[in-house]
Amino acid sequence: MVCLGKAAILLLASGCVAATALAQQTDSLTAKVETAAEAPGGVEDPGGPTFTVTDLPQGRPLRIVVYGDMRFTDPSNTSDTAPGVRKWLAHKVGEEKPDILLLTGDMPFHGSNQADWEVYREETALWTQEGLRIYPTIGNHEGLPDPRGGMRNYFAAYPQLEQHQWYSVQLGNIYLITLDTATFLNRGWPQRAWLEAQLAHLPASADFVFFLFHVPLVSDLQTAFMLGIPDPSTLDLRHFLEQSAAASHAKFVIFNGHIHNYERFEMNGITHVISGGGGAHPYPIFLRGDEDLYRARTFPNFNYVLITLAGKHADAKMYRVVDPNAAQRTVELQDSFTLEAK
Repeated sequence: MVCLGKAAILLLASGCVAATALAQQTDSLTAKVETAAEAPGGVEDPGGPTFTVTDLPQGRPLRIVVYGDMRFTDPSNTSDTAPGVRKWLAHKVGEEKPDILLLTGDMPFHGSNQADWEVYREETALWTQEGLRIYPTIGNHEGLPDPRGGMRNYFAAYPQLEQHQWYSVQLGNIYLITLDTATFLNRGWPQRAWLEAQLAHLPASADFVFFLFHVPLVSDLQTAFMLGIPDPSTLDLRHFLEQSAAASHAKFVIFNGHIHNYERFEMNGITHVISGGGGAHPYPIFLRGDEDLYRARTFPNFNYVLITLAGKHADAKMYRVVDPNAAQRTVELQDSFTLEAK
């Protein structure tokens, strides 16, 4: 049982507005489930990769960027998102020239609003210019307010997914598994069965399994206390992945968003990285808890994570926007960690 003193409770209360908004966004996942299950996910061979990439650069380390929760929308909306730093950060990500760009969800503010996707295209124009290889996951905002319209717009923005809500990609010695947390992941449901088949047939060449999905399996003390993340079904998935990680020849790394901040955990052999600082209204975290390895008291944490992979070793760095309101914005290195193959 977690016991909180008066000072801690006052700190939690000061974050209630942000937490309530986040809880409402989490609840909106339910509205998407009924229609999401009707769309195709997985492949004919549930144990094989949905896609295989054979043209990754050779002779140099692989560069991977992870970030999300931008909420691209009309720049006049300054309450749900921070349009200035959002646009600047999208351009900065493009300037990193990653070989792989992983998006943790909630790219548009309202996924069924075509205008929001137009802003997305405008503000990420450098991604198109650089020909970035992009792999997104579905957040709760992709299906708002109309799930069907949201999914149409999502797949129009990412035709490379070929209508897959969940999918896997063989990327050299990385095996990417992307899940849709807006669709049931409980035991016995199609997406869970597909996931189990994927993990049962991981290729021997995979040194790392990167999981990409929106809602995290772990969270800081404050989010667990106020929002109930993770919930019981999420805990079941986490325990399944922990059991799979212990038996696997590959190192498991999970990337999430949803929390408009940055967090990092090492739990039972799995690295969890939450990067949701792409421009959405920031979520203050007053009580991180001992398990959160990011200890800095910085706020807001508009951020992205850059991973440099060379063989069986990867260096990961979180870059944070120093002052989102500055005339000349810059980023600073705020967290670093390594990933080692087994």
